[in-house]
Amino acid sequence: MKVFVAMGYYDMATPYYAVEYTLGHISIDPALLKNFSTSYYEAGHMMYIDEKSLTKLHGDIEKFMQESMRR
Repeated sequence: MKVFVAMGYYDMATPYYAVEYTLGHISIDPALLKNFSTSYYEAGHMMYIDEKSLTKLHGDIEKFMQESMRR
């Protein structure tokens, strides 16, 4: 399974840096960590309502999907 996590810098619902902390402390085979992709956006929890962040999100998801199909 491949996982993409989109995070807003100003997200009031999810603590900043929580995903990096979790991935750094998760008890799985380190080789599986390559299946996780993350990206930050200059917005809050709903980064897709900010036009600049939405554009970046679209590009990041497109890239993630293309790379996931190649592996």
